[in-house]
Amino acid sequence: MSHDHSLSPEIHDPAKATHEGKHKYLGLWFFLGGETVLFASFFATYLALRNSTAGGPSSQELFGLELVFVMTILLLTSSLTSVYAIYHMKNHDFKKMQLWFGITALLGLGFLGFEIYEFTHYITDYSFTFRSSAFGSAFYTLVGFHGGHVVFGLSWLTALMVRNAKRGLSLYNAPKYNTFAIYWHFIDVVWVFIFTVVYLMGMVS
Repeated sequence: MSHDHSLSPEIHDPAKATHEGKHKYLGLWFFLGGETVLFASFFATYLALRNSTAGGPSSQELFGLELVFVMTILLLTSSLTSVYAIYHMKNHDFKKMQLWFGITALLGLGFLGFEIYEFTHYITDYSFTFRSSAFGSAFYTLVGFHGGHVVFGLSWLTALMVRNAKRGLSLYNAPKYNTFAIYWHFIDVVWVFIFTVVYLMGMVS
């Protein structure tokens, strides 16, 4: 199989870049460890306050499975497309890697669009805001904090793709793509917990 002509001549095996950039991974894992603790505290707070509605709308009144299901499919699919992107990176195909990361970004944008619609719907139709109740504060803090991570991830990916569009892969930038993919998987895992703890439990309890 011939290598993509857009590969930088200094790189012979993109997988080697993951070893050369292992300090980046160590820093990332420390960061994700801290984020895991922070998200765990938000989940605990939400579970403690989810019934404190102060006479406002409850989770059973607010949440709809259809919208959240679509959001979940979009985000989980974006995780899969990022796997395809890394696969092509390891096979020296820069263009296909960029293509699949581009699809990942579009799916992430779709998720954000639905989340903005969801929040707007709650605010305009139910007057359910951050200040409505302890439940509202806990909900918007947890889900909004995750949404902020999605925005950060998309900004990171966009910067990577634009900055390296004409450079191809190198021992310098290949680990950056890989660390982004790990971060993106983390975001998806957190969303699975949000989908289960916030939405599914909220509809039945």
